[in-house]
Amino acid sequence: MPYTARPPKNVFQPRNPDWEATVRGSFIRQKVMNLIGAEMGVLTPGYCEIRLPFRDDLTQQNGFVHAGITGTIVDSAGGYAGLSLMPPGAEVLSVEFKLNLLAPADGEYLVAEGEVLKSGRNLVITRGEVYAIKNGKATHCATMQQTLMTMHAKA
Repeated sequence: MPYTARPPKNVFQPRNPDWEATVRGSFIRQKVMNLIGAEMGVLTPGYCEIRLPFRDDLTQQNGFVHAGITGTIVDSAGGYAGLSLMPPGAEVLSVEFKLNLLAPADGEYLVAEGEVLKSGRNLVITRGEVYAIKNGKATHCATMQQTLMTMHAKA
């Protein structure tokens, strides 16, 4: 059975009427996502999915996708989930995240899901999960908790 994104648990109302264009535009400007070949998948207010096809040049010495790459895509998935709920003109910046690696990132592609747990005026808390998809089977390979900072536009 092929992998399908799980529906977000939380329902949020975005503060920015152009939230989707804001998030997708930021993703396009984030050069590291282009460098590693990541693509944005499902995007809803408070939820973002990023997919990364397997590439040999993204692996560590045992042939698994490197932990730094896994962390990069889940950090961005959480960040974009958070940005989707921020006010117009705001930008997002990661303050911290903790990543637990649960299994080797071994598959045809990785899926990182970021979901907002709490969206405040200045800080946003997210959770992220990464799955390695191989032969249609999803293996949960990483989990993250993250704090984001809302960078408000200067008046």
